[in-house]
Amino acid sequence: MKRNFIQTLFLILIVTNLSAQDVTTFFSKSDSFFKTNVVDGKVKYVAIKNNPEALNAVLESAKGMTVSKSDAATYQAFWINAYNLLVIDGIVKNYPLKSPLDVAGFFDKTKHEIGGKYVTLNGIENDLLRAQFPTEARFHFVLVCAGLGCPPIITAAYKPSSLDSQLQKQTVMALNNPSFIKVNKNKAQISQLFEWYKGDFEQKGSTVDFINTYRKEQLPENAKVSYYPYDWSLNEAK
Repeated sequence: MKRNFIQTLFLILIVTNLSAQDVTTFFSKSDSFFKTNVVDGKVKYVAIKNNPEALNAVLESAKGMTVSKSDAATYQAFWINAYNLLVIDGIVKNYPLKSPLDVAGFFDKTKHEIGGKYVTLNGIENDLLRAQFPTEARFHFVLVCAGLGCPPIITAAYKPSSLDSQLQKQTVMALNNPSFIKVNKNKAQISQLFEWYKGDFEQKGSTVDFINTYRKEQLPENAKVSYYPYDWSLNEAK
């Protein structure tokens, strides 16, 4: 009995170690991919279309990979990268196009095999990230939908060890960008993102309170807020 227990424990340790190595490799390959194919917050879709091997390899390696919610940083970083990679993959497979909305069901119908699941992009965002970590509104500034209305994609992978600082940096960057938060005296035009996910941003106060948490120049308390139309034009590097 004791011998069987030891053998079982040994096998569990081997599988756990291999799984950890696989996840580490996923982050490394993702990082290399983004560094090569992202410039100034935009994606080199033509280059990827012509040489899809790196993207295919990282997505193939992630198909059967599993991450546990108990390791929140690894779990969140994995699914953020997975979302951004799958968005790029979806664009490349349908390229040329002018917007992700040109593809019917791009976000809510097309299922992808990744992380041991078959899941849509909306499923990753809403079920695997927002529903599991409902107080983390900063997800909205790192999940990139391929539209110019999204905050820009970064030239690196999100990694467990740096995830919190990366989430913070991207949120601060977006909310201090005059093209993303458009201020004119006591009037502020903000992205429809804040309208669609209002509940995420108003957990501890108003939307203005949330924005001011990250802004260097505060919006006025009596700011008249309106939403400008979301730009779904493709975030393509020319």
